[in-house]
Formats: sequence, C-alpha cells, structure tokens
Amino acid sequence: MRIPLADGQALVRGALTAVLRLEPDIDVVAEIGTGTEVLAAAQRITPDIALLDVQMPGRHGLTVAADLQRALPGCRTIVCTTFSRPGYLWRAMSAGAAGYVVKDSPPEQLVDAIRRVHTGLRFVDPALAAEALAAGASPLTGREADVLRVAAEGGTVADIARALRLSQGTVRNHLSSAIGKMQARTRAEAARLAEANGWL
Repeated sequence: MRIPLADGQALVRGALTAVLRLEPDIDVVAEIGTGTEVLAAAQRITPDIALLDVQMPGRHGLTVAADLQRALPGCRTIVCTTFSRPGYLWRAMSAGAAGYVVKDSPPEQLVDAIRRVHTGLRFVDPALAAEALAAGASPLTGREADVLRVAAEGGTVADIARALRLSQGTVRNHLSSAIGKMQARTRAEAARLAEANGWL
C-alpha cells in the first residue's frame, strides 16, 4: 500500500512514518508538512491511501480530504489527528474520508485502520464513533459556521460582513441564529462551543 503521510509536525510525521515502515505491506512514499502540498504530491505518486492530519499549515486536512476525493477517487483517505471531536468526524466522513483515527490510539489500531480501508471498508475510532452518534451532526448551517469562524477572530459585525461579502443585517441574523443554536450568551462563546465540537 502506497501512502503519503501529511502532518504539520515534523516529529509526529517522523514517528508515524517509522511505525508504518515496520509493516511489510505498507510503504510511506511521501512525508508532507503542509495541506497545500498534499494534492500535487498525491497526483504525482498516485497513492492507495492518504493519511491526513486535521490542522496543518496552508490548508485544513478536511478540505484536503474533499480535494483528494474529487481529484483522485481511487485514493482513499484516513484522518489521523489529536482531535477527538464529533464534529470533525462528521465533517471528515462528509468530505469522503474512509477512516478516522485519534493519535493517542495504539499503533496497531492505525495499522488495522489502514488495512481495513485498503480492502474497501471504513474505520472509525470506536469511542469517537459513539460520541459522534450521541452528539449528532452540526446544528449550524454552512453560512452560520462561516460567520462564527470570522467572529472568533474578534472582528466587528462590519468586519465580518466585509470578509464574507454579506450585509451587516445578514451577519447579525446569522450570528443571532448561531448563538441560539449553541445556547450561548455571546458570539465569542458560540464560536468557542462550535470549535470545541469540531463544527468550525
């Protein structure tokens, strides 16, 4: 199995590569440090499975997973991350990922996930799968999530409107709706709660 491994931390990348290279049927063919490099590298090497972190410099791993699904449908993806967040799992599966492994899992679980995904199955960390089912999908619309994402950076309503090319009234409506759905008191609290659940 030919696998490019993308992780923003060099030490983690090296450790995961060392573990995987102990397996006779797994070949780590590229180590990638940023999300912006993944698609071009994958198109060059035509891998069987891409192993992606969620938060990488350049591009978010879940965005990269969707890119790979469109550009290289024969390449399956596994998200391997420190973030055990139900929202990230929902978003990863929606982006076409075939697996989701949390980095504090035993190495054998990652190897098992790779082998299962290679045979056409899916693999999700069992504890996270149960948590995600209990939590449900994100209550936020895509636009509400966009507005909260920009609001988390501390901008005013005018700043958010400018960044997203929306009217200030529309931004206020989205903020109000998102705050209500998150059962928060302020937009900052709503953004924190949404981020903690992996919905942003």
